[in-house]
Amino acid sequence: MSPKELLYIEDALGHEQFLKTQCQDAVQNLQDADLKNCVQQLLNKHQQLFNNFYQLV
Repeated sequence: MSPKELLYIEDALGHEQFLKTQCQDAVQNLQDADLKNCVQQLLNKHQQLFNNFYQLV
């Protein structure tokens, strides 16, 4: 893997970590069960994407 490709993956990891954090905060603060469930699904997807990028390193 080239250094440039590694930088792209590190950048993607940072973005996914940020999105996971935002979703976690939202899940903790939401009252509506349907909306909370939707954001939880987003959180799970971002966790999965984070793990996929992490495995590339």
